Amino acid sequence: MVLMAYWLVLLCSFILASFFNVVGLRVPAGESIIRPRSHCPACGRTLSARELIPVVSYVVQRGRCKGCGERIPPLYPAMELATAAFLTAAPIWVGWSGRLVVAWTLISLLAIIVVSDLRYMLIPDQVLFVFAALFLVERLWIPFLPWTDMVIGSAVGFGLLLLIAVLSKGGMGGGDVKLFAVLGMVLGWKLVLLAFFLATLYGTVIGLVGMALGYVRRGKPMPFAPAIALGALTALFFGDRMMEWYIALCLR
Repeated sequence: MVLMAYWLVLLCSFILASFFNVVGLRVPAGESIIRPRSHCPACGRTLSARELIPVVSYVVQRGRCKGCGERIPPLYPAMELATAAFLTAAPIWVGWSGRLVVAWTLISLLAIIVVSDLRYMLIPDQVLFVFAALFLVERLWIPFLPWTDMVIGSAVGFGLLLLIAVLSKGGMGGGDVKLFAVLGMVLGWKLVLLAFFLATLYGTVIGLVGMALGYVRRGKPMPFAPAIALGALTALFFGDRMMEWYIALCLR
């Protein structure tokens, strides 16, 4: 029974992941997420149902449009795989509880903003506002955090990133600042600080690897959302245990 539940979640996750790609690509461009139907960005041809199967269509078509032969960015199947993997694995880390709904919602938000940031170097306010409202509604039914911790976490996330943005004179984008305010609503003030620390750590590693491979240039801005997403998910799933381990280590 549990195995069937995981298979169902995996199937739904791939469908949602494909939709999140659409949201992350269209919302920053000011386009509707409903119309027009999915199409090739190069030739404009409307894609058939067979061409919209997450990951599978990319593999079958060898990463190219069936109409014009233009290369399909590997970002799309990569994000579908990553998003589906996190959505499916979430029950392992948080259990089949109300908190799982919050975890799925957070993963959905992060999937959208990663696509948007990688494509446009932008985190849309519309997406952040919608998910902030979702978290507030979920909090009414699922007590995943005390209200005070939720408010303080949002304030700490926003204030910390705003301070860094001011001190760095634009080194931190406004989208990142607002994103951490939303993350603070879900993680609370302790874990949002941990998420920021982990995000800077992941960002440093990603930047160094990117420079070594020639994808990142020194002194040039790079999307920070992937590092934030990894930091937030690590804090969400393992943050409490990491904090307990750190406190125990300090008390030795």
